[in-house]
Amino acid sequence: MINVGIIGGAGYTAGELIRLLLNHPNAQIDFVYSTSQAGANVSEVHKDLLGSTELKFASEINPEVDVVFLCLGHGNSTAFLEKHHFSKQTKIIDLSNDFRLKADRDFQDKYFVYGLPELNKEAIKSAQHIANPGCFATAIQLSLLPLAKENLLKEDVHVNAVTGATGAGTSPSGTTHFAWRDNNFSSYKVFSHQHLEEIIQSLRGLQTDFEKEINFIPNRGNFSRGIFASTYTLFDGSIEEAKRLYENYYSESLFTLLSEEELHLKQVVNTNHCFLHLSKFNNKLLITCVLDNLLKGASGQAVHNMNLMFGLDESEGLKLKANYF
Repeated sequence: MINVGIIGGAGYTAGELIRLLLNHPNAQIDFVYSTSQAGANVSEVHKDLLGSTELKFASEINPEVDVVFLCLGHGNSTAFLEKHHFSKQTKIIDLSNDFRLKADRDFQDKYFVYGLPELNKEAIKSAQHIANPGCFATAIQLSLLPLAKENLLKEDVHVNAVTGATGAGTSPSGTTHFAWRDNNFSSYKVFSHQHLEEIIQSLRGLQTDFEKEINFIPNRGNFSRGIFASTYTLFDGSIEEAKRLYENYYSESLFTLLSEEELHLKQVVNTNHCFLHLSKFNNKLLITCVLDNLLKGASGQAVHNMNLMFGLDESEGLKLKANYF
């Protein structure tokens, strides 16, 4: 049984992680650390867990756990690891952006492998420390990796993507409260979103000569969870050739699947799936991608990485069904 610690237990991603691990056949939660909620029942914050767990938020860590998940705000994982130390045997999976870029992956005596299973599965299996990808970054990379693998990203890439309110985290802001978000739609961080760096890094890892622009427009949707991303770029081949390329790339992926039909978010919300749909318009290839930002875009992917690191079946604890209606 894998003994698990969770740091930063009060947020959305931690809540999803706790739900997954409570039902994981090979994992048990040792502690859920939170400075703001120490001593409170976990179910007081994550109210759907009432009756599912008697766990309380801890004010101290157990440095000997088998794996620890860092569910902290961006920039806080580095500070936490500078103050708290785990055993050399403890594996670390960080869900912030602190260690995703190559320049940041060496920290103290640790090296963080970028944890996108569809890109780095073999490296993840032998890794001690993982930098879990961002949610938008996951959707856009999964839309483009098959093209980069074949050196077919020859022109600029254009992305328009919408995320639900949970993508902004639990801290309230002017753009997350109900009165603003309901019946509303807006863009933010246009052409400058922080996930662009890790996307470009991964694409250049496959296609070293990729120097084109990724014109990314992130949007806020008036729904709770999910990402709907539309990506297009020039593609000289036929739609049949594009489908074969994507099917070959994802032939051994449990969670990333190609659909012949057009997509919508309810197909993937509350699952660890990413669905892709391809269509061709003149010389443009359109890749539509849907995934759950809290699962495939965060906690589900983190558990997938844990499964790989401990030699488990990839789907352990992740056989989830969409809430279709």
